[in-house]
Amino acid sequence: MLLNDSPRPPHPGSDTVYGALDLGTNNCRLLMAVPQGEGFQVVDAFSRMTRLGEGLAASGRLSPMAIERTIAALRLCAHKLRRRNTSRMRAVATEACRRAANYRDFIDLAQQETGLDLEIITPREEACLAMAGCAPLLAPAPPTALIFDIGGGSTELIKVVLGENGIPRIETIESLPLGVVTLAEAAGRDLDCQEGYERIVTEAMERLRCFDRDGSLGELAKAGQLQMLGTSGTVTTLGGIHLDLDRYDRSQVDGLTMHFADIEKISATLRCNSLDERAMHACIGPGRADLVVAGCAILAAICRLWPVGRLRVADRGVREGILLSMMRADARQASHD
Repeated sequence: MLLNDSPRPPHPGSDTVYGALDLGTNNCRLLMAVPQGEGFQVVDAFSRMTRLGEGLAASGRLSPMAIERTIAALRLCAHKLRRRNTSRMRAVATEACRRAANYRDFIDLAQQETGLDLEIITPREEACLAMAGCAPLLAPAPPTALIFDIGGGSTELIKVVLGENGIPRIETIESLPLGVVTLAEAAGRDLDCQEGYERIVTEAMERLRCFDRDGSLGELAKAGQLQMLGTSGTVTTLGGIHLDLDRYDRSQVDGLTMHFADIEKISATLRCNSLDERAMHACIGPGRADLVVAGCAILAAICRLWPVGRLRVADRGVREGILLSMMRADARQASHD
């Protein structure tokens, strides 16, 4: 059974369940919600680290073990969607599937095994969906914002300008093949020593610099005229550590403001920790222990290129963007019927 094959959108009411699935290079995330006012109320959620892109940088292919792990997670998602009688569904796949030579075999297998139709979206659409999901956390001023999403296989950078009505307008988008999985696999143990870490941060800065070729964002940052919003496992993990949480709590992390000095201090501690010490932390766990320092290096590069001094943490992104876009489209359709 296809889970997103509704012949026409339903009239969005409080009992209409929408589903959004985001399959990234490192994680499989599902969110189900019902419309509520201008937003929605979450009724169920699921997240599992599948490492779909493990080894992809070296082989150019999705490995059999990564596919097996991911299909198992997708089966659980499909079960949850059916149990909630989901009326509208969109499932998207991002960088790992964009890059893999055997992506079509994986997409076909996922459909056969789970009934889910995975749609491989472009980097621009991924960034647009992430921005739509995060936009409610933007402050009214400064009017220019840098939104970034550090993923497993890529990093999306978005320059947003807030209009007089407060509605954000995307001015520039860049998606770079620089993510925590690809960087961790390429850098190896170099990330664990200060000299190697600093070299990798410098290299990441050079790769990210193309987003601000004329230096205007850097000038805005130095003048205090730029706000920064980060959405990714890296920034949410560091947010949880900053709050010294016994276990990760989205309600406390989402919307948190972190100063760059605190980010640098936490990153330095994590770099000095052993793999086992990182794995024991409640906000990291064994699944992310070997990736978190790579994320810190990319985040450090962003913070140094655009020295805003602080950033806002968003535990939201593509899934929320998908839900809002479907609900708003259905509301417009209903108003015309």
